[in-house]
Amino acid sequence: MSTTAIIVPARLGSTRFPQKLLHPVNGKPIIIWTADRIRKEAPDIPLYFAVDGESLAKVLDKAGYETVMTSPGLPSGTDRIAAANREIQADRVINVQADEPMVTGNHIRLLDSLLTEGIDMATLGTPLQYNHDYHNPNHVKFVRAQDGRALYFSRSPLPYIRDTQGIFDEEQMQDFDPAVFIHLGLYAYTKDFLEKFSQLSPGILETLEKLEMLRAIEHGYTIATGITEEGLIEIDTPDNVIEFEQALKIHFSPES
Repeated sequence: MSTTAIIVPARLGSTRFPQKLLHPVNGKPIIIWTADRIRKEAPDIPLYFAVDGESLAKVLDKAGYETVMTSPGLPSGTDRIAAANREIQADRVINVQADEPMVTGNHIRLLDSLLTEGIDMATLGTPLQYNHDYHNPNHVKFVRAQDGRALYFSRSPLPYIRDTQGIFDEEQMQDFDPAVFIHLGLYAYTKDFLEKFSQLSPGILETLEKLEMLRAIEHGYTIATGITEEGLIEIDTPDNVIEFEQALKIHFSPES
């Protein structure tokens, strides 16, 4: 019987927002907001945290979550998950980032559904709508083939829109099917692919963009993509904390 697990890679090192996973929001660390959200939205799927140090492990253990210790020197979250899954041994793994406290059950179920026969890795996106997101390097963009296969991910604007000299004109782009998507930092993998991925050397594009999914593309693997209208708040900067606090007032009850 095929088993599925959610494994959240968690490390404290962050150049844009040091120690962000332990940053308190309404008295609760960001990583616990994420953990509680996952447990609420996907209570039927076993949940683990692949951590890089004791400080994160202590916070999670105290809150009742299961952790697996991994090396701080691993180059990406996917490598961290691969290391943790050697102990967990799940056949299918859902990767939710530790700084995504608004993940939904719909995200998780959509990801799991994309792992059909012959698909080793999947991820999600939401249609790009605004020029400021198009040019924001904190929003990773991707384009895909007509069959849903990811073609490229980048922090830069892509594709270049020649008719508008590189400006994403919201009205003009309404004449097209969504051409570019904002990447959501959620993934699904098979166990076998995780092991293969961890043995691949980081490629040139991954090294330049600092985007681990480019390693799979550079080595010839297919990434299936699913599209959702439900976006995420990824806490990459202190400004995102303010955004999350505002969202809490609107979407969450005090018991959430």
